[in-house]
Amino acid sequence: MGYLFTSESVSEGHPDKVADQISDALLDEFLRHDPESKVACETLVTTGLVVLSGEVKTNAYVDVQQLARNVIKKIGYTESDYMFEADSCGVISTIHEQSQDINRGVDRGSEEEQGAGDQGMMFGYASRETDNYMPLSLELSHLLLKELAAIRREGKEMTYVRPDSKSQVTIEYGNDNQPERIHTIVISTQHDEFDTDEKMLYQIKQDVRNILIPRVVSKLPGRMKDLFRDDYILHVNPTGKFVIGGPHGDTGLTGRKVIVDTYGGKGAHGGGAFSGKDCSKVDRSAAYATRHIAKNLVAAGLADEVLVQIAYAIGIAEPVGLYINTFNTSKAKQTDGEVAEKIRQIFDLKPSSIIKRFGLKNPIFLPSAAYGHMGRIPFTDDVVIYKNDVPETKKVEFFTWEKTDYVDKIKKVFNL
Repeated sequence: MGYLFTSESVSEGHPDKVADQISDALLDEFLRHDPESKVACETLVTTGLVVLSGEVKTNAYVDVQQLARNVIKKIGYTESDYMFEADSCGVISTIHEQSQDINRGVDRGSEEEQGAGDQGMMFGYASRETDNYMPLSLELSHLLLKELAAIRREGKEMTYVRPDSKSQVTIEYGNDNQPERIHTIVISTQHDEFDTDEKMLYQIKQDVRNILIPRVVSKLPGRMKDLFRDDYILHVNPTGKFVIGGPHGDTGLTGRKVIVDTYGGKGAHGGGAFSGKDCSKVDRSAAYATRHIAKNLVAAGLADEVLVQIAYAIGIAEPVGLYINTFNTSKAKQTDGEVAEKIRQIFDLKPSSIIKRFGLKNPIFLPSAAYGHMGRIPFTDDVVIYKNDVPETKKVEFFTWEKTDYVDKIKKVFNL
């Protein structure tokens, strides 16, 4: 007998994601002026209010209030009816300097000796289920909301859609652990008032079925398109009404969507959030490094599914442990433990090396704060940075941890 597996996603207008995006925008701006900034910013959003808090060690000055308003405006909270609007909401900052007790373990005499910014374990995961080596249920959940946001911004169809939305996709698997069909799709989207609840429910469900889902399916590769059959279950706004949403409907906090940010419940998660943290915090940098390892192992053909765990002690550069699980899909002649030993030789996992390998002192993090940090397409773009307060343009790479640049090395080491 097969089984069902479900993942969810939330839109950029979801209150927790609003908080994540503000925190990462702050991080980017500090790095833009001072790449050595140490940042741990937390954001709270609620009705008419944004609260910025956390610890920062930097030489930069940042207008945090205006930055928060710019993020809120770009997301789409620009109407007073939303009870949370970019120009009128209050913005309070209680950001203060980083603890010296933490800083002494991170900043060392040499860059190579830089210690981990905290203790903890981080996980990376990859599988052959999709072309970007991500879980299918999460990938589809993200794509549904990205497309819904695109429709909202185009302003031609579904013009009643507001910024806050959630999705959920359930996949039916066979006994061979291969996806057989889409079982259930759940879409909840904030919307304008309708004349009647009955008209609202009918209109939104029809538009989701006839506009949103076909647009998503049209962009999928063939093997994913084939999973959409006429018998899938569709739930749209199951509560019956979703006018009150965003930070007015629910308080949002940085770091509350860590499963949406990673693998949708597949694999594992160490518990540490990403947004608002510079990459001396291994919660973020090591999570990217383990994803990079897992993706390159699968892309190299070593296994069909890989989970990687790494662990650190605060202030210590070398990881205290590395674990690899190939779920009995390994093509290597070695055990998973032996694979882990060789991986430590291939990948330098000291925090300073991870930061250098992925270019994590660049202002590249805001795009990761919605629709997942993993499974994204790497790209290069121009960004503005400041040297001695003088702006200049720099070309930088985004989502570098998604590159498959270690495939050849892995093939050589494991004779694949």
